Amino acid sequence: MLSGLSGRLVRVGRGRTRRHYGGARISVEAEKTDEPGWDVDPDDDWALAMVATVGRQLRLRREAVGMRAAEFAAAVGYGEDLVYKIESGKRIPRPEYLDTADEALRAGGLIAAMAEDVKKVRYPKKVRGLAQLEARAVEIGVYECSSIAGLLQTAEHARALFEVWQPPYSADDMERMVAARTARQAVFEREPAPSLSFVQEEGTLRRRVGDTMVIRQQFERLLEVGRLRNVTLQVMPMHNGPHAGLSGRIDVLKFADGTAVGRSDGAFDGRPASDPRQLRILELRYGTIRAQALPPRESLALIEKLLGET
Repeated sequence: MLSGLSGRLVRVGRGRTRRHYGGARISVEAEKTDEPGWDVDPDDDWALAMVATVGRQLRLRREAVGMRAAEFAAAVGYGEDLVYKIESGKRIPRPEYLDTADEALRAGGLIAAMAEDVKKVRYPKKVRGLAQLEARAVEIGVYECSSIAGLLQTAEHARALFEVWQPPYSADDMERMVAARTARQAVFEREPAPSLSFVQEEGTLRRRVGDTMVIRQQFERLLEVGRLRNVTLQVMPMHNGPHAGLSGRIDVLKFADGTAVGRSDGAFDGRPASDPRQLRILELRYGTIRAQALPPRESLALIEKLLGET
């Protein structure tokens, strides 16, 4: 039995209903029964534990007010199956689900506040680990030869890249990957600002990714970032011929405590390296690449030229 929370549905327009609960009104879209949310990475123990905790708190609150799962599902406008998946820790709820649940259960903001915990696990473990390193780094150096560096991509450019991956991502997973990639760009808003350097192969700029608008927005984004005082953006011209970076992407991140980590597709089996001898090799390669690339001013001029030709 419901404890004073039984309600009735009132049609308020095409495709919409509003449910009344003891004076509280909750508007829901008919389409919300499509089970929004994200799958949990089965290999990510920390994410599994976090999502299980969130689900358990939701279930305990629902049971405390005497609401059955089916009644709760109707109240928030989502499928009953999704309610069970979230409460059992098999699905990561979206923030809007938590907001609606908070209102339906009269939690006074306690459930909605769990969105901060959910935000920490919504991205894949590999991406989350990289974002955590970038958030701590005082220096970040990236050389990219196959695509525009993730930290420089617009959301539309990233989406156009993910759309052609094989096997294909589901629509839900693709949006999750796009969100993860763009969330990493919070590094540009840090205070104090880290020192960032990028070297892009000219070919990555000339490859058509997305429609004309996507391409133009990407060039504009590169120019915007490249003009920041803490950012150095260089282009490796195609006429330079072979060089030390053609074996693959290079990342070098340095931290305030003097430690560093690096990775390259063409070194140490692509594994992250923190051994000083391995880091020296990566820094030597990256330094050589930067020396051979166009200076920053000429690089931005080339991007402006490409933008004008788009």
